[in-house]
Amino acid sequence: MRGVLPKSERRSLPRIPALTGPWRSKFDLLLTLTQRDLESRYKGSLMGNFWPLLNQLSQLFIYTYVFSIVLKVKLSLDGLPDNNLTFGLWLFAGLLPWLAFTNGFLQASNAVILQPNLVKKVVFPLCLLPLVPVLAAFIESSLGLMALIVLVAWSSGVIHNTLWLLPLIWLPQLLLTAGLGYFAAGLTVFLRDIPQTAGVFLNLLFYLTPIVYPATAIPEPFQDWVFWVNPIATFSAVYRDLLLVGEIGHAAEWAVASGISAAVFLAGLWCYRRLRPAFADVL
Repeated sequence: MRGVLPKSERRSLPRIPALTGPWRSKFDLLLTLTQRDLESRYKGSLMGNFWPLLNQLSQLFIYTYVFSIVLKVKLSLDGLPDNNLTFGLWLFAGLLPWLAFTNGFLQASNAVILQPNLVKKVVFPLCLLPLVPVLAAFIESSLGLMALIVLVAWSSGVIHNTLWLLPLIWLPQLLLTAGLGYFAAGLTVFLRDIPQTAGVFLNLLFYLTPIVYPATAIPEPFQDWVFWVNPIATFSAVYRDLLLVGEIGHAAEWAVASGISAAVFLAGLWCYRRLRPAFADVL
């Protein structure tokens, strides 16, 4: 694996002492591929890698206008003023994990078929291909997260200590996205309709998840079930708890969502590895 990357590039990558041998090499390669993916997306544009933040903010303004001003959805949070800005912050906190999930998942579904030259290289670790867009989407969403933290601090004058718990929600979020990405990437090699089907499914899931509306708008018998069976709903709620309120209001659902995410990741990776030997023949 050391022969895949130029020596000069390997020196510039961050090192993790706990990773040694082939794991260290694969981690270095994953970082390099992710960096190249991010650079290639906006190469030549004036705004560069600030485009993801602008796209996130544009969706924030649209949804805030539609749901807060036109539909007049009311929302009140402790420590924040009761106005459209508060609704926008609440909405943005829920949108961030959703955007990272959908962007990473949809791009991962095409990760294998768009890299046939790498698939046919015997020494290339194909398990990294779906992880690259997932990690890139997660990094892009971090720009919006930093902007949200600044806006919350400016609006409320407080930075909650619960921000230190964010890594505990990032890990299951990454596992869920990567697991579904492995499923989609492997199946897309044989069924090219998978990305389009996934796009339709995500459109339906978006409005079934309390992201642009509060969970209290859901019929009462189904309010609790939404968080138990839909990890994305739980991730959005936990983001809001940690960033806006400074408390953990969905701890049990968070634990269940983490278990579901780990199971999805292992199942997706197993499926991808079972299909991997036939990739080169199909492509």
